[in-house]
Amino acid sequence: MDKPKPRALLFDIGGVCVVSPFQGILDFEKAHNIPSGWINYATSRAAPNGAWQRLERNELPLDATFFQAYAKDLAHSARWAAFLAQRQQKQQQQRQEQRNGYATTTTTTTTNPSPSLSSTPPPPPTINTQDLFNRMMAPARHPDPYMYPALQRLRRSGRFVLGALSNTVRYPADHPFHPSSTADEANPRVELQSCFDVFVSSAEVGMRKPEAGIYALALAELRDAVRAREGGREGQEEGKGGEVVVGGEELRAEEVVFLDDIGENLRAGREAGMRTIRVWLGRSEEAVRELEEITGMRLLEGKESSVVGGGRGGAKL
Repeated sequence: MDKPKPRALLFDIGGVCVVSPFQGILDFEKAHNIPSGWINYATSRAAPNGAWQRLERNELPLDATFFQAYAKDLAHSARWAAFLAQRQQKQQQQRQEQRNGYATTTTTTTTNPSPSLSSTPPPPPTINTQDLFNRMMAPARHPDPYMYPALQRLRRSGRFVLGALSNTVRYPADHPFHPSSTADEANPRVELQSCFDVFVSSAEVGMRKPEAGIYALALAELRDAVRAREGGREGQEEGKGGEVVVGGEELRAEEVVFLDDIGENLRAGREAGMRTIRVWLGRSEEAVRELEEITGMRLLEGKESSVVGGGRGGAKL
């Protein structure tokens, strides 16, 4: 069965429209000789009520209260031991594959290898969470070189309702990353908001991805936006029962394409009925090509487009 033509596109912000904070995390781990992956592991395993999750729901202020709570999450001894055990098991498997002749250069290369678990694990690393936060969020000040121009083209086309669904942080007024700050000449997040008909921010609504409620809210707001746009464009139509329907059929979840860089967020989107595109770290150009195939629009400037000359096949949905 053919998938319906999309009427709305829903974008994550960090790691999709702007550069991923995950790159900042990797850089921080490398600079401080922390086994790569530990910060994301510890942060995600603290869900749903860890310091980071509470910050994104605006249940904690971005001040010393948060930084102390986050440092505690990143120094959790049981999670640290589980992380090291899991990592060591993976490294042993890779060495076995190498001995068997199955490993590739990619699978055998490890950044910041784990400490040995032959005896009692060492204590978790001590992390300055304020420095980490600034290192994480600094890359997100820059628009993604492929997705952001594509978003602007989609906006100019007027063919789709555009929405954002983002886990966000509410910055204090005196923070250099606050939208009103003049620390940077341009704030891409402020410019980004003008591209969207709908903007659902976790810190504003008190829910975050992958919680089901925030997807339901995003769909409801997209439906309102579609109704307003198509109602104004097409006028009123008579429904099957004689009732007046503004703008034609109600937007269905399967008519929404959701782009995100985190697997569990995409799974929640699919559970809500949406189609999805994964935006892999450092590979946003591939996601834009998938978006070209779905929308039928040329979105990559100065590059061979997947809608011109055949493309690469179906998008990952």
